[in-house]
Amino acid sequence: MARLRWPLAAALTWVACWVIYGGTQRLGWVPWLALLCACVVGLGCAVFGSTPWRRTILALGFPLSLALSGGGSAWVWLLPLALLLALYPLNAWRDAPLFPTPAHALRDLAGAASLPPRARVLDAGCGLGDGLKALREAYPDAELHGVEWSWPLRAACALRCPWARVRQGDIWRADWSAYAMVYLFQRPESMARAAAKARAELAPGAWLVSLEFEALDLRPTGRLQAPDGRAVWLYRM
Repeated sequence: MARLRWPLAAALTWVACWVIYGGTQRLGWVPWLALLCACVVGLGCAVFGSTPWRRTILALGFPLSLALSGGGSAWVWLLPLALLLALYPLNAWRDAPLFPTPAHALRDLAGAASLPPRARVLDAGCGLGDGLKALREAYPDAELHGVEWSWPLRAACALRCPWARVRQGDIWRADWSAYAMVYLFQRPESMARAAAKARAELAPGAWLVSLEFEALDLRPTGRLQAPDGRAVWLYRM
């Protein structure tokens, strides 16, 4: 369980709880005992969650889905699951979920990492476009690009940021060599991969910028603080 990618661990936990809940009732168990058994399994799996938030999701996923179904079958849980898969495809499960960049998080970036006019800047994993908006606040003259794997999110981002060039694609297969700066708001598990890609592809003098999560394999050039207290890590190649 601990080695499974998130949110695959959550999905498997919920399925296991539903199987136990339905199977024990077919064996003649009274509903409250079947419910208790399934919830115990969910709580047991929650121990393997890497963060308090993930442990909560593992533990509460089954009882929440049961409540939404009115105590009946699990089919009503398929609609939000299908929506989740549309917004967050399986290919992207190793990356960060939809965590928008807070407003004004990068407002001091230009003072610490200067770029020439019309420099090309990439938001790798642009989601709904909040990172692109923050980058535009910092670099109003830059040529902003976004890459997002999810088709619905890419379409929404393009509508919200018509001044940016947004395309659908895998940030790990995209070529970073043409950009003067690559911005990320990923997850701790992704930062080693991002550091290796930056080393291999970014030109000398180009910047890798990460909100909140440090690339431990790189030496930071600077560290800013966003208005909400999060760190903004700067790395110059």
